[in-house]
Amino acid sequence: MLVLLILHLVAALSAPLLVRRWGPRACLLLALAPAATFGWAVAHTGAVRDGGAVVETYPWIPELHLDVALRVTTLSWLMLLLVGGVGALVLVYSARYFHAGSAGLARFAAVMVAFAGAMLGLVVSDDLLLLYVFWELTTVFSYLLIGHSTERRSSRWAAAQALTVTTLGGLAMLVGFLLLGHHVGSYRWSVVTAAPLPGGGYLAVAVLLVLTGALAKSAVFPFNSWLPVAMAAPTPVSAYLHAAAMVKAGVFLVGLLGPALAPAGPWRPVTVVAGLVTLVAGGWAALRQTDLKLLLAYGTVSQLGLLTVVLGAGTPKAALAGVAMLLAHALFKAALFLVVGILDHSAGSRDLRDLSGVGRSAPVLTTVAALAAASMAGLPPLFGFVAKEAVLGAFTGRPVVLAVLVVGSALTVAYSIRFLWGAFGSRPDVPVTDVERPPAAMLVPPALLAVAGLAAGPAAGWLGGLLRPYAELFGPVEEKLALWHGPTAALGLSAVVIAGGVVLHLVRGPLAPALTRLRSPVGGNEGYEWVTHRFDRFAIEVTGATQRGALPQYLGTVLVVLVLVPGGAMLATRPWRAGIAVWDNPTQLVVCVVIAVAALLAVGARRRLTAMLLVGVTGYGTAMMFVLYGAPDVALTQFLVETATIAVFVLVLRRLPERFSARPLRRSRWVRRGIGVAAGLVMAGLALAAAGARRTPSISAAFPELAVAQGYGRNVVNVTLVDIRAWDTMGEISVLVVTATGVASLIFERSRTGPRPRRPGPVRSRRDRRTVWLRGGTMLTERRRSIVFEVVTRLIFHTVLLFSLFLLFSGHNAPGGGFSGGLVASLALTLRYLAGGRYELAEAAPVGAGTVLGAGLAVSVGGGVLGLLLTGRVLESVKVNLWLPLVDHFYLVTSLFFDIGVYLIVVGLVLDILRSLGAEVDRHVEAAGEPARGLAVQREGGRP
Repeated sequence: MLVLLILHLVAALSAPLLVRRWGPRACLLLALAPAATFGWAVAHTGAVRDGGAVVETYPWIPELHLDVALRVTTLSWLMLLLVGGVGALVLVYSARYFHAGSAGLARFAAVMVAFAGAMLGLVVSDDLLLLYVFWELTTVFSYLLIGHSTERRSSRWAAAQALTVTTLGGLAMLVGFLLLGHHVGSYRWSVVTAAPLPGGGYLAVAVLLVLTGALAKSAVFPFNSWLPVAMAAPTPVSAYLHAAAMVKAGVFLVGLLGPALAPAGPWRPVTVVAGLVTLVAGGWAALRQTDLKLLLAYGTVSQLGLLTVVLGAGTPKAALAGVAMLLAHALFKAALFLVVGILDHSAGSRDLRDLSGVGRSAPVLTTVAALAAASMAGLPPLFGFVAKEAVLGAFTGRPVVLAVLVVGSALTVAYSIRFLWGAFGSRPDVPVTDVERPPAAMLVPPALLAVAGLAAGPAAGWLGGLLRPYAELFGPVEEKLALWHGPTAALGLSAVVIAGGVVLHLVRGPLAPALTRLRSPVGGNEGYEWVTHRFDRFAIEVTGATQRGALPQYLGTVLVVLVLVPGGAMLATRPWRAGIAVWDNPTQLVVCVVIAVAALLAVGARRRLTAMLLVGVTGYGTAMMFVLYGAPDVALTQFLVETATIAVFVLVLRRLPERFSARPLRRSRWVRRGIGVAAGLVMAGLALAAAGARRTPSISAAFPELAVAQGYGRNVVNVTLVDIRAWDTMGEISVLVVTATGVASLIFERSRTGPRPRRPGPVRSRRDRRTVWLRGGTMLTERRRSIVFEVVTRLIFHTVLLFSLFLLFSGHNAPGGGFSGGLVASLALTLRYLAGGRYELAEAAPVGAGTVLGAGLAVSVGGGVLGLLLTGRVLESVKVNLWLPLVDHFYLVTSLFFDIGVYLIVVGLVLDILRSLGAEVDRHVEAAGEPARGLAVQREGGRP
């Protein structure tokens, strides 16, 4: 199973390159990934036939007891068949649905395969937290697929609505998972089901939260509004996400948790009531639609309500009927969506008011649609009839529920007939529709699905034997799936359903006014818009009341809360120790005095540059304290960070006034001073409290030994970052990349990876170029140029870069590492910019900052994957012994690649800062015609 997940990941990453080379035909090759899932499920049929399970477990985060735990049982095996089989057919269909040069085709192919992989991970996850990870991945990928047509506002709105609803439901579900896992002590679902569950309100809250996520994902009342809107997506997306995959995730979760949680108090009332309301409301809304795709969308909502009722009932008969309906629905609904896509392509419309005579023009397509619609209506001998009869038979002892099921099923028959009549019927008042012959690649996938629904009917007994182990989780199973059970009550109800549906279609004319008037007073979309508008309005009101545009007010509020809450608690408990050593040697006292004096002078400074330099003194003083305490690695990092920070401040201060604004009134000055002193005392007290709060030995005491034994390095700080606590570092560098991308998007008017700035003026000869120290320096004004600075920069630049590489490669055993080395390399680039301006920066780094950031993150992740491949654990260091002549002991540690990624990310981040706060600001100033203030200008004759 893990191999299948990796296969989907590789296919998704390769999709853009394949599409660029082969166009839409690349979808045929990409279809092999979900086809492999289908083949794997078929190959493991014997393992799950008798209620067995296929289990795979891989260590992931041992500290959190979180593993990649994968488990396939009967229900997940069925979902694998649907996710893999339908996914492969939809990708084959997409090879002809899209044409060469279709906008966003590469993105569609990549996201489609990634979505199939996320659904695969979702249905095979045994760990609830891992399931949630894949759950949210399907949400993100569906957002991208629904919003495929980015130029259309309807697509963007539909994608945002689907993302909002399903994400909120997923967050509620996560809380429910945490409650269940915390009670049992494990998040393995196989363990949770075997342990006694909590009782009372605790279990009820957990069940309601989990059901919120399931109902939101499957568009069940009250979350049923997003699915019809999502029909703005391309038809292959609708056929896969909204018929066989994404919306099935919610009902899959209901079916997965049902054996354990069905006895819980709110489970059956919520699933049955919400499902019945959705069944009838969706079916009634489908009768009003003229767009064939919307008709199928509301029909999908109705059928999802039916599946929720059946899988949530918690009885063996209902469970068997539920999985049968799950299979039948995926077959007929995916086929019908694909048929609509063919009609849209061949006839140029999917509005039933514009179509006429298509049945005679396209007999093969009509036959395929008739088979799928007949299965949806529950006509024999199709599998839809078997499943519908099993559903009615499972509720014969519950008359109220049964009556609503009959009404909803009759509506299903009615809109099935409406679909066939509207798409393929002939109407005398509408011209005959010209239909092009559909290509085989588009016709074969829906035909296979429709024929599968037909073949599954006579094979119902054999299929029932495969699905029976799931129903046995609820108790002994007495019923069997069969095409013919004899004259039973369920058969009679099926006849009533079919007759009722036919009657509803025949009286569609007189029924039209009722269809128009009889609807919810507030539609789902209107309700969603009202809620989101209210939230937006509330956010504006809160922002207007709290965000007054005064930075001192914001900072003062934060510090006052700090003084009152933690400070008050500290004074009440007095957690610090009695004996406190003021210093270990007098030098520390001298450094502390320097830091304190610099801080006081910074507060009273009138010039911004003076204040910045004084603040820098406090940073360098802190670095000296690290030196005195014997932490050279941390001290080196602090020195470099402080230097880089000063450089960034210099870039910012160019665009600010030289002096601070006028000082406030004397009274407010004393208030600010009081807040500052109080905050300082509280922070000092918290530091003392933290230092004396430890009651058990620190785990860091074992770090030196672990660094050598498992990280293969003597620099404990660096080994901690890239091995012992590598997950923390991975999270931090990911945040750095995201933050850099977000900040750059606020500053750059164009792509930050755009063309390098061109130097105006005639191109210099090669001989002329050799006479300058820095090529970009010639673009600066004489007032800004410093020949000494240019000469020094030219002489030391490469040395500084070599030193940064030395820190990178020596950091595993000596002070240094990727972070320190990246900062040194960044300072070298800063020198080039300060000496030669933005043109010189482009000469020094002719690559986009985004490319460097992305490459760094990819290298770091690749280092983690390398550890997984070699040891079975992500980010696990491996020592590889190498042989070099004249070297006794030479080895390579795989965590070096992780450190190289950190190095690149730091360089990319500072390069982003230099180009946004430096080069891009220079360009803005030039474009605005402001005084150059040392920026590049051009004199007459094309020479600076």
